[in-house]
Order: sequence, then structure tokens, then C-alpha cells
Amino acid sequence: MRIGVLGTGIVGRTLASALLSNGHEVRLGSRTAGNEAAVAWAAEIGGPASEGTFADAAGFGELVINATAGAASLDALNLAGAEQLAGKVLIDVSNPLDFSQGMPPTLTVCNDDSLGEQIQRAFADVRVVKTLNTVTAAVMVQPALVPGTHTIFVAGDDAAAKAQTGELLQDFGWPAESILDLGDITAARAMEMYLPLWLRLYGATGTAVLNVEVRPGTGG
Repeated sequence: MRIGVLGTGIVGRTLASALLSNGHEVRLGSRTAGNEAAVAWAAEIGGPASEGTFADAAGFGELVINATAGAASLDALNLAGAEQLAGKVLIDVSNPLDFSQGMPPTLTVCNDDSLGEQIQRAFADVRVVKTLNTVTAAVMVQPALVPGTHTIFVAGDDAAAKAQTGELLQDFGWPAESILDLGDITAARAMEMYLPLWLRLYGATGTAVLNVEVRPGTGG
């Protein structure tokens, strides 16, 4: 499959490299063609790896991943172009973090809205699926780094889009039973609001290589 990855940071490059390893063709997109990080990544990987603008990557991909910084995601998707994204599955792994007041960051949107919902409203004919935003980049593509079983969440309005996303997650190593569908795109609110807790867990444990497991009990 041809996949466009928007964002040249560690998350975008990590996802793009893992997708290539799984046999996909990948184009890494940024605001301008020739982005230094994207060019270095493409040169290092070689083969079916390429780079370009957000619009180049969105047009190239049969499926598109938004791995841009959350505060800039809507601008990046507008640069990608509604016509390039129309009808496609858009996997949103971003978080609406605001670092303007230092650490820990706050959220630019929460409670009664989410970035995932904002993206879905802005691009009504795009099939948005929120996932992978609750773990660090390395764990996204190599869940075995965290011992034992643990849970990754998905949310979105389109069942077929979530099923396709689930297949990609399983290719990364997430067992089907570890993928928990939280429902429609409004569930992105809870997924994004988990980030303040994740940051506290990171601080308390001293490692970003961590995750939680949802283990239902037998009681009522």
C-alpha cells in the first residue's frame, strides 16, 4: 500500500520506517519539499522511501497518517489539501499539547471537544481514526518493548476505516485482543486527555517505554 505520513519528527519518521519494513511504500511530508530531516530519512532508508510536501504525501498515499504536532495539525492538513485527502482513511496519532507555558504542557482542546473531532469536522469526507497517541513512538511500532500484554485504543466513525487501521496495528505487533475500540470519534477526547496522566507516569517511572492494560473484571 502507498502511505503518506505527514510530519518529519520522531513519530513520523518512526512510523514511516516501520511501514516500509512491513512492505509499504511511504512518502514523508513536511511544509516544504527538501525538509532536512525528511531528506536525511529518505536517503538513509532508500528503496520505496520518498519525501515531499504535505500535499505530495497526501496525494501519494492511499492512506494518510497525521503525525504532525497537534497544535499545527489543522494547518498541516489544510496544506495537504482537502482534495488530496477526500475519501481516504486518515490515522491521527497527534496530541493537542501546548508547551507555551513550559512543562508540563496543557491541552489546546479538551473536555467537550478534541483534535480528532476538529479534524473530522474540517474534513467531513475523510475517514478519521484516532489511535497510537497514548504511547511513545518506539512502542507504537514495537509494542513488545513493554513486557506482557497492554492495550492500544482506536476511535472513529467509520467501522471499515477502523478495521483497516487495526490491520496496520497488528502488522506493528499489536495483538488483535489488545486493540480496544472505544467507539466513535468523540472518544478521542478521552484518548487525548490521557496525555497529562501519561506524562506523570513517564516522570514517575523515568521511562517513556510504558503502557497500560485494560483488564475487565468479572463483576457487575
